[in-house]
Amino acid sequence: MDLLFLGIVVFLFFLAVFDLWVGVSNDAVNFLTSAVGSKAASFKRIIAVAAAGVFLGAAMSNGMMDIARHGIFNPGNLSFYDVITIFMAAMVTDIIILDIFNSLGMPTSTTVSLVFELLGASFVVALFKISAPGSELNIGELLNTEKALSVIMGIFLSVAIAFVFGTVVQFLARLVFTFEYKSRLKWKAGLFGGIACTAIVYFMLLKGIKDLSVMTPDIKAQIDGHTGLILLGSLAVFTLVMQVLHWCRIDVFKTVVLLGTFSLAMAFAGNDLVNFIGVPLTAFASYQDYTAAGAGQPHDFMMVSLLGSANTPLYFLIGAGMIMVVSLATSKKARQVTQTTVGLSSQTQGDEMFGSSRIGRSLVRAALNLHSWVDEHMPTGLRRWVNRRMDNRVTQEETGAAFDLVRGSLNLMLASVLIAVGTSLKLPLSTTFVTFMVAMGTSLADRAWGRESAVFRITGVISVIGGWFITAGVAFIGAGLVVSLMHWGGVPVMLAGGVIAISLLIRSHIRFRNQKKELPDETLFQTILTTGTPADVWPLLRIYINEKQRMFLHFADECFSDIADGFLHDKPKLLARTEKALVTEKAVLKGRRRKLTLCMRRVTPEIVMEKSTWFHLSNNMAMSMTYNLRRINEACKEHVDNNFRPLPPKFHDTFTSFCKRITGVIRASEVSMENNRPDEIFVLRRQCNEIKDDLSLHIREIYEQLQKGDAEQLSVTYVYLYMLQESREFVTSLRKMLRASGKLNLAPATYLSFSHNEKKSA
Repeated sequence: MDLLFLGIVVFLFFLAVFDLWVGVSNDAVNFLTSAVGSKAASFKRIIAVAAAGVFLGAAMSNGMMDIARHGIFNPGNLSFYDVITIFMAAMVTDIIILDIFNSLGMPTSTTVSLVFELLGASFVVALFKISAPGSELNIGELLNTEKALSVIMGIFLSVAIAFVFGTVVQFLARLVFTFEYKSRLKWKAGLFGGIACTAIVYFMLLKGIKDLSVMTPDIKAQIDGHTGLILLGSLAVFTLVMQVLHWCRIDVFKTVVLLGTFSLAMAFAGNDLVNFIGVPLTAFASYQDYTAAGAGQPHDFMMVSLLGSANTPLYFLIGAGMIMVVSLATSKKARQVTQTTVGLSSQTQGDEMFGSSRIGRSLVRAALNLHSWVDEHMPTGLRRWVNRRMDNRVTQEETGAAFDLVRGSLNLMLASVLIAVGTSLKLPLSTTFVTFMVAMGTSLADRAWGRESAVFRITGVISVIGGWFITAGVAFIGAGLVVSLMHWGGVPVMLAGGVIAISLLIRSHIRFRNQKKELPDETLFQTILTTGTPADVWPLLRIYINEKQRMFLHFADECFSDIADGFLHDKPKLLARTEKALVTEKAVLKGRRRKLTLCMRRVTPEIVMEKSTWFHLSNNMAMSMTYNLRRINEACKEHVDNNFRPLPPKFHDTFTSFCKRITGVIRASEVSMENNRPDEIFVLRRQCNEIKDDLSLHIREIYEQLQKGDAEQLSVTYVYLYMLQESREFVTSLRKMLRASGKLNLAPATYLSFSHNEKKSA
C-alpha cells in the first residue's frame, strides 16, 4: 500500500510540472504587461529580466508553503488518505481550469483556483467525515474556517484596494509629470526613481529574504531594528543614482520599469509558487511522516505533523524556478494572455477585444454624470489647472507603445508593493488581481477610457472579474466532484484522474497550436500594423480585405440557402441555428471593421484617397447584407415556430429559382475574388440588376394576388412578400459590395481605364 501512495506522490510532482508550465503561462500577464505595453525594452530583454526575477523569487517562497499545509483545513482531524485525496483532486482540477482560461486568452488567478479547489475538496471530505457512523466531529473541527475566510477576503479585497490605489497614485503622478513628461523632468526623475526603487527594494528584498533558510534570527532582528535607517539610506542612494543616470541621458523610467518587472516577477514566484508546488510538497511531507510512523492503515494515521511550518529543501525551489523560467521563455499562451490586459489599458483607441454590455453602458453613463457634477462644483481655476496638466492630446510614449513609461513604472511599483505586503503578512494575495486592477486604475486616471472606448474597456474588465468569480465557483464545485469520485473509487480513480488531466492538457496544447496555424489572417493583421513603411501596407491589406470579403460571401451563401431550406421545409432548428450564426457574424464584422480602419491609417495618402471610399462601402454593404439576412430569418422563424401554413406549392418553383440565381452570383463572386479577377465584377453586377428587376416583377404579381387571394393564406403570403423584398435589398447590397470589391482589388494604374470600361458597358 505504501508503494501505491508513493506512486501517487510522484504523480503529484509530475502534475506539478504541468501546473507550473500552465500557471506561468497564465500569470505572465502579472509581470509582463507594463513592460510590454510601454515598450521599455525588446521582448527578449523583458523576458530575460522577468526570468531572473522568477528564478530568484522561487528561492524565497518557503514561508508561503504553510497555506497548503494548514491554511484551509485542519490536518489534525484528517487522515493521511483524506489529505492525499484532497491534494490529488485539487491538482487535477487546477490543471484543467487554468488551461481552459489560457486557451481563451483570459487572465484568471492561480491563487483563487488553488484556494477554492482546496476548500471545495476539503469541504466534501469533511462532509464524508461528519456523516460517518459514530462521528462526533463538526465542520469547524475539520475546516480552518477563520484562516480560510481571511485568505478569501484578502484575495477579493485586493481587487478594490489595487484599483483605488492605482487610480489615486496615477492621478497624482500625472499631475506632477503631465503627458509631456520628457521635457519636464530635471529634478523629478531622480526623486521619482529613488522613491520607486526604495519601495521596490524594501518590500521585495528586505521582506522577502526573511523567509530564506540562511537568515538567522539575529540578522532578522537587525533588519527590524534599523528599518527606518535602511529606508532613508536607500532613498538617498537611489535618488542620487537615478539623478546621475538622468544626467547621463539614461532613461530613468525604463530603468524603473525593468527593475519593477524583475521585482514583480520575483513577487509572483514568491507569492504564487505555493499554488504550483505547495500541494505536492505537502503531500510528500505527509508521505514521509506516514512511512516514518510505520505505514499503518492510511485511514487511521492523522496528519498532526502538518500543523507545523514548512521547511522546503532549496533544491525543490530551484527546480521549480528553472521550470518556470523555461515556460516563460517558450510559452506562446503567455503572450496571448498578456495582450488582453495591454489592450484594455491602451492609451489610444484600438482593436477593442470586448463588446458592449448593459452593465458597462450603465457604469459609463453614471461616470459621465458624476464627472459633470464634479466639473460644475469645482472652482474654475482649479478645473483649468487640472485639465491643463491632464491634457492627453500630446503624449510621449515609445513608438508602438500602448501607454507611456510613467504609467508603466507606476503599475509595477504599486503592484510590487501591494503583493509584497500580502506576502509578508502570509496572505496569498492574487498577483493577477492586484496587477490587473492596478493597471485598470491607472488607465482610468490617465483618461485612457474615452467616450469611444470606455464601454468596451469596462465590459472587458467586468468580463475578466466575472471570469475570476467563475473560476472560484468552478474550482469549488469541480474539486468537490473529483474528490467524491476519488473517495469512493480509491487509488485507481486518483491515478485515472491524473492521466485524464494530462491527456486533456496535451490535447488542449495541440488544439491551441493548430488553431494558431489556422488563423494566418491574424498574423497578417499584426504584420500590417507593425510593417516598416506605409508603402508596404496596401499590398498586404488588399490581400487581407479580399480574403475577408470572400469568407463573408461564403457565409452569406450558406445562410441564405439555410433560410430558404428552413422556410420551405419547416425546419425550425435550422432557422434557430442560422439566427445565432448571424448574431455572431455581426460582432465579427464590427471587430473586423475596427481592425481594418486601424490598418488604413498606415496606408500612403495617395492610396487612401483612392481606396478609402470603396473600403468603407464594402464594410457597410457586408453589414447591410447581414441585417437583410437577419430580417428574413426572423420572419421565417416566427412563421415556422408558430406552425402556420407552409408556402403554397405554386410559389415553390419560383422562389427556388430566385434562390439558385442569388447563390449562383455569390459563388461566382467568391471564385472571382479567389482568382483576383476584378474585370469579371461588372458582369456579376449586371446579373444582380437582372435579378432585382425580376424580383420587382414578381413582387408586383404577389401584390395583385393579395387583393384577390384566399384569406387563409394571407399570413404566409405576407411572409413570402417580405422575403422577396428583403432579398431584393440583399441583392442590391451585394451589387454595391461587388463594385467596391472590384475597385479595391484594382491596381492604381488600371483604376481609371477599368472605370471607363465599366461605365461604357453599363
